[in-house]
Amino acid sequence: MRVLLPPVTVPMSPRPNALNWLLLSLVVLVADQITKHIVLGHLQLHETIEVIPGLLNWTLAYNEGAAFSFLADAGGWQRWFFTVLAVVVSSVLVVWLARTPRSDWRTALPLSLVVGGAIGNVIDRVRFGHVVDFIDVYWNASHWPAFNIADSAISVGAVFLVVFGLFGGKAPAAAR
Repeated sequence: MRVLLPPVTVPMSPRPNALNWLLLSLVVLVADQITKHIVLGHLQLHETIEVIPGLLNWTLAYNEGAAFSFLADAGGWQRWFFTVLAVVVSSVLVVWLARTPRSDWRTALPLSLVVGGAIGNVIDRVRFGHVVDFIDVYWNASHWPAFNIADSAISVGAVFLVVFGLFGGKAPAAAR
C-alpha cells in the first residue's frame, strides 16, 4: 500500500538584506567612543595640541547643539530633542537597511555610516549632556567648527547618499 503525502515545499529563503552592514556602524561607533575617551583623558576643555601646524589641532570642545553648534544656547531642551531625533532617524535607516539587498553597497554603506555616527553622538548626549568634539581643522586664523569621528561618518554618509543617488547609475540587476 502506498501512502500519498502532500508535496514538500521548501520555503524560499528570504533575500539577504543589508543588515550585516551594521557591523560598519559598530566600527564607527567604537572608533568614535574610543577617540573621545582618549581625548577626555588627556585634554582639558579648550586645550589644544597642535598636530599639523597651520592645518590640524586636537582641541577639546563641547557641543550642546547640533551641527555647527546650532541651538547650543537654547536652554537644555535641545539635548533630548536631538537625542530622540537621532534615535528615530537611526531606526528608520535600520529599517531601510533591512529592506535593502545586501549587494546594494551604494545604499548600505552611507546608511551604515550615518547610523554609527548618529548613535555615537547619542551616547554623548545621554552620558554628558553634550557631544564631545576634538578635531579642529583650520587655515591661518580660519577654523572649521570642531567635530569628531561620529560627525565625520554622518557627513561622509550623507554625501555618499547624494552622490550615489545622483551619479550612481542603475543598481545592478541582482540588487533590485
